[in-house]
Amino acid sequence: MAGRASMNAAAQRAEARLTGRHVAAMFVGGFAIIIAVNVTLAINAVRTFPGKETASSYVASQTFDADRAAQDALGWTLDVTLGPEVLRLAVAGPDGATVRPEIVTATLGRATTVADDVSPDFAWDGTAWVAAIAAEHGNWNLRIEMLAADGTHFRRRLPLRVER
Repeated sequence: MAGRASMNAAAQRAEARLTGRHVAAMFVGGFAIIIAVNVTLAINAVRTFPGKETASSYVASQTFDADRAAQDALGWTLDVTLGPEVLRLAVAGPDGATVRPEIVTATLGRATTVADDVSPDFAWDGTAWVAAIAAEHGNWNLRIEMLAADGTHFRRRLPLRVER
């Protein structure tokens, strides 16, 4: 019986030889998987890229510090809430009083794609700007530009989350 077992093992080893064709197939298959994954990721990256934020980053950088200082000098505190059906934006001044800035532009969207971007139709309810929104669960960004009474432009990107 022992001789028979060793013959079966020897026969199995002879049948399972690693040949050059096997190695070449593994090599080609491995690289094919790597290339397919890279092409898929590159296509998705290009397809979901929202584009440039500004025409010239150099020109925008020349006034960045002054713009930020002017915005900070307003002393505004933003209270933003996003639910599945409502977006609410309340602005308070440095004294805690409600501020009603003019909304120049507002875009609510995902951080990774522009496919779900919407421009909220804000209405003033007496204490805050409110907009009806259909927002699914997950992470969202509100990119907003407002105009203060003194003419200062106030720009922010506010990360938001809708819970299930």
